[in-house]
Amino acid sequence: MGGLPPGTTLPGEVELAATFGVAVGTVRRALSTLVAEGLLARRPRIGTVVTGRSPEHSLRFFFQYFRLHGADGALLRSRAVTLSVEERVATAEEAAAFALPDGAALLRVARLRVVDDRPVMHDLLRIPAGRVPGFPRDPAAVPELIYRHLLDSHGIRITAVREALRAELATAEDRRHLALPDPAAVLAIEATVFDQAGRPCLLTTQRARTDGHRYVNEVR
Repeated sequence: MGGLPPGTTLPGEVELAATFGVAVGTVRRALSTLVAEGLLARRPRIGTVVTGRSPEHSLRFFFQYFRLHGADGALLRSRAVTLSVEERVATAEEAAAFALPDGAALLRVARLRVVDDRPVMHDLLRIPAGRVPGFPRDPAAVPELIYRHLLDSHGIRITAVREALRAELATAEDRRHLALPDPAAVLAIEATVFDQAGRPCLLTTQRARTDGHRYVNEVR
């Protein structure tokens, strides 16, 4: 919102449309996007106001960008490489997490995160297959921004993430994916991702090397 200070109340949609020479529908969609990103908020009896948040603190930014930062705090851009997509019957633990019946299928998407041609994280995403019909089975066709794909293609809007972090010794799989020595430590991140109805829609397991990096998770 440029130089508008936090708390500023925006003009109405009709006035904004006239000011910028666009349709009211265009203004409405733009405002909805900024509200979703946390840059604006709708206040009853007041209107649409500037929150003062930066894009880095929005859920959209959180889902689009990698959360390993450089040792100097710099944001790192990563490339996600999908290694495999498999459909399997959910384990009892997975079925309970998603409230699925026995025998329900899950998609298991294994990916590798690469920064400057160096593998730094491998992750496993588990999604109820019934919620994502038509999800690509070819690893090369899986989009990098899976959360955005869930919204655009399946109407699943991510609204919350609950993470648990711990340090662990690297497994043989970690060492193979991340080119680690033996022994080595990794950061293990287990997350449950919730949709707009508050239901778990995704389970993720991420294992990262942190030599030269640090994990940053800032959403408010």
